[in-house]
Amino acid sequence: MNLTILRRARRNGPMAQIAILRALQLGDLLCAVPAWRALRAAFPSARISLIGLPWARQFVSRFHHYLDEFIEFPGYPGLPERCMATESIPAFLTEMQARRFDLVLQMHGSGHYANELVALFGAQSTAGFYVPGEWRPDSDTFTPYPDTLPEVHRHLHLMAFLGVPSSGDDMEWPVTLTDEDAFMNLKESGLLMRREYVCIHPGGRGASRRWAPEHFAGIADMIAARGFQVVVTGTQEESDLAHAMARAMRTKAVIMVGRTDLGTLGVLLRHAKMLVANDTGVSHVAAGLRLPSVIICTDSDPVRWSPLNRQRHRVLLGAHATLESVIREIDGVLAGDSVKTEVSV
Repeated sequence: MNLTILRRARRNGPMAQIAILRALQLGDLLCAVPAWRALRAAFPSARISLIGLPWARQFVSRFHHYLDEFIEFPGYPGLPERCMATESIPAFLTEMQARRFDLVLQMHGSGHYANELVALFGAQSTAGFYVPGEWRPDSDTFTPYPDTLPEVHRHLHLMAFLGVPSSGDDMEWPVTLTDEDAFMNLKESGLLMRREYVCIHPGGRGASRRWAPEHFAGIADMIAARGFQVVVTGTQEESDLAHAMARAMRTKAVIMVGRTDLGTLGVLLRHAKMLVANDTGVSHVAAGLRLPSVIICTDSDPVRWSPLNRQRHRVLLGAHATLESVIREIDGVLAGDSVKTEVSV
């Protein structure tokens, strides 16, 4: 086990400021939470800052028990997650250098381009992933990117490499009283609290990662025939998909697309019977809430991104998923069947 970071912390005094570069989307951040939980346990007094995309400010607020501060990432050459605000990069780097972080963690990915960026922060120590054969800021504190592991375990692998003990690989999604109050103020809440319902999320980042909305419609009708209210979830940008699904249904769904924020979505899912979705961020929210789910992976790596608990969460590959195979998994979940199912290939 590499104890470099902990040894340096003891040698140089308390590690007061830690920054994490992970400027990605909801599911990506949720998969790193178990690692951040371990980091917080190892450095309970440190100020831990997340350098992320603008939307992640609300994520940091929700996970304030692990993350103390949000720093907006302006983009950087070679990193496609955000259109680069070129004029903002010099000021951003100047601010990062002025902060004199004790440790910067490159958790953005394999390190291609990102390692060059974090080296410019001028931190006392820098650690993270790299691709063998490529440059890394510190040969002692960078580990080869473990690209065969599930995403959660990739980041726990980094913590273990740095000598940070694991606090488990369980996912989390905190729900607050404010979230509950906001949900109860939605006009649909009264209806939903009176019936058992199943959430269906037909959206997903990128068209290639979505199962067809008419397929979800067929599943929704089968769920309705089993006595459950169907609730369609998604962002406002996914409304066309949701309405295409609703039009293809024979039964009527409650359309909550664009009606929830992250907080009220958590409440909606927490009270649901189960979730049926593409492989996207909402699947990780469900995992954090211990909500059973059936996840359809289309053009994504099921080993990397699927929920770890394959008894609570059933996973199918979209290329091979049929209405019959999906509803069979749904029936198993609704029946409380605990038999482990493997990813179908």
